[in-house]
Amino acid sequence: MRALLHPFAQPSSRLAAAAFALIASFALAVETASAQSILRDAETEALLADMAAPLIEASELEPGNVDIVLINDPSINAFVAGGQVVYIHSGLIDAADTANEVQGVIAHELGHITGGHIVRFNEGTTAASNISILSLLIGVGAALAGAGDAAIGAIMAGQRAALGRFLAFSRVQESAADAAGARYLSEAGISGRGSIAFFEKLQGQARRYGYARDDEAEFTRTHPLSSNRIARLREVYTVDPAWDAPDDAALQARFERVKAKLYGFLQDPKRTLNRFPESDTSIAARYARAYAFHKDAQIERALAEADGLLAINADNPYFLEVKGQILLESGKPEEALIPLRRATDITLNQPLIASMFGHALIATEDEANFAEAERVLRAAVSRDRLNPFAWYQLGVVYAARGDMPRARLASAEQQVMTRRYPEALRSAQAAEAGLPVGTPDWIRAQDISLQARSELERLRDSR
Repeated sequence: MRALLHPFAQPSSRLAAAAFALIASFALAVETASAQSILRDAETEALLADMAAPLIEASELEPGNVDIVLINDPSINAFVAGGQVVYIHSGLIDAADTANEVQGVIAHELGHITGGHIVRFNEGTTAASNISILSLLIGVGAALAGAGDAAIGAIMAGQRAALGRFLAFSRVQESAADAAGARYLSEAGISGRGSIAFFEKLQGQARRYGYARDDEAEFTRTHPLSSNRIARLREVYTVDPAWDAPDDAALQARFERVKAKLYGFLQDPKRTLNRFPESDTSIAARYARAYAFHKDAQIERALAEADGLLAINADNPYFLEVKGQILLESGKPEEALIPLRRATDITLNQPLIASMFGHALIATEDEANFAEAERVLRAAVSRDRLNPFAWYQLGVVYAARGDMPRARLASAEQQVMTRRYPEALRSAQAAEAGLPVGTPDWIRAQDISLQARSELERLRDSR
């Protein structure tokens, strides 16, 4: 058997690997999202939420159940991976010129959610797997009969058929998401111009790099051909009453600020300063340079840019946050308290800003500030439990005040979120042993223990 199968084991395994890579793409998206870093920023999240709100309403999903999550990845991509979460890569924000373009992408991804495409993913993979398994059985039978070439042909043909079946399934889902996205944009009164512009931008980039040609056979693609896809969408969008609707000027201004802010935070300072020279005194440019100078340890110049922003609007909480962050991370926590406290007050304890304020209070190493830090951080995690940084800071202040059971509980919260399940289990058990029986914190420690133990068992079974 071994010698008989050897001649065609290698080519068939290559085909199987290629097919599996495509068939598993949606499933892998979940792991990719968790492995990559998620970018958290109060201003960016507020913008994405406001951009998505009318589209979520049009889709008839519950607003509070849909999240837009920004992933630190330079590629131009967005995806859904189970649940009601739209993941957007930072590279997509950088590639887009308008907020309207990003809204077109969000509308499309919401179409995947409402269409249940992740839930129905097994339909495509099951059909493809059945074809693949059948071809493998036929191939093995041919090999046992001594027809090695026929065995290779049967397996390769089956793999191609399975791959084609899956790709066709995927294209149907993409077309359905396009149609749903167009409907949501229309019902929200948002033009599809941005959607068309972004597709054309992607098409141009693909052609530039030579990996997408319109003369390729459509059955080899997971998505419809770009030119056909754009043509179909254009037919829908141009007759829609919202086609000529002007872009939201205020939303566009906010988008330009966030885009520059992300660029300054993520890119090399030299690149940022080349793109946003000091002759540009716009808010977006000042944002980008503030982060670039801060990353380059040019603290005075970073603070000058932050002060320039505050000269434009002294009560903008995000401008105050930038200045506070620069001061805090430059070893000046006492000076950071003033802008961060003001930003926290203006935003009514926005969790991410409040977390930074709590960090600054602890960083002063002044015990007189610890009670305020505990209050601020508890308020932050009560509104945003999925904030490991805030939980870590809360654990620090609990430990400093001698409350070790709650310090252990805060550590468990952070550890279970970062998938450090053995540590989370130990921390939760230690917290449970020291907390008053029946209290909310004691119950939460039990919940984390059960979650960590369940995940450890799942990981053990999957090996």
